[in-house]
Amino acid sequence: MPTENTKNEMLEYQYVVGVSFKKALQVYYFGTNDTTLKVKDIVVVETARGIELGYVKTEVLPIENLQLKTEIKPVIRKATQEDLDKQKENEKLAVKAQEICLESISQLQLPMHLISSEYVLDTTKVIFTYVSDDRVDFRELLKVLAQKLHCRIELRQIGARDRSKSVGGVGTCGLPLCCSTFLSDFEGISINMAKNQLLALNIQKLSGQCGKLVCCLKYEDDYYKELKEGLPKLGQRVRFKQQEYKVTAMNVLSKTIKLENKEESLSLTIDEFLKDVEK
Repeated sequence: MPTENTKNEMLEYQYVVGVSFKKALQVYYFGTNDTTLKVKDIVVVETARGIELGYVKTEVLPIENLQLKTEIKPVIRKATQEDLDKQKENEKLAVKAQEICLESISQLQLPMHLISSEYVLDTTKVIFTYVSDDRVDFRELLKVLAQKLHCRIELRQIGARDRSKSVGGVGTCGLPLCCSTFLSDFEGISINMAKNQLLALNIQKLSGQCGKLVCCLKYEDDYYKELKEGLPKLGQRVRFKQQEYKVTAMNVLSKTIKLENKEESLSLTIDEFLKDVEK
């Protein structure tokens, strides 16, 4: 349920608009009373990280159309040329900040890999993202960076999948990574999905650039489950035409199944199998 503060915050705005940030595909909603905002407009918004530039992704919507349960931050204004120039300047500053951070990490011999650096619009804070397999004590690093950069420092650890999303790349299919082009959220992927699709369990081939199982295993999983409904599992023993067999192969896409026993081997269509299998 919304808190009292959230309710009061919402009452200040009659409308909300969806905004995304840079490469991030996820849309966040911000309060506004400016009905002239349109898709592709660049806006200055207040976020939990600070003041940032964002890109309008939805039409302006009446606030009552959305069941918002979290605090709603404001759209401060449409971005001016001054804001855009400031953002370009910040990007140059971020490159220098990244060099300083990399040098400091090396000097302190910290087990972390720096991915990116980004200033909020008013340069009161710089945000560094990194990956690490270990827990990092970066208290000394924070002190060093604060002294050199003269602003607030945020160190944000991200996972391997977020790293690939941020960096981008090309998958084994030859196309740009799903996570860096259209996936806004990461869903759980398990090896059971590969088993369900009767794929060879070669972890190296089933892993993406992030080292985790490829996200596309999820795409057809429900379809395979639907196709396999009511069918036996591989290795299961069945009775077919009064004989006992073992299921040794099955392809739900070509709709074929193979049964074997000591006397014979049968290659059937799934329809033929279902017609005479004993329930």
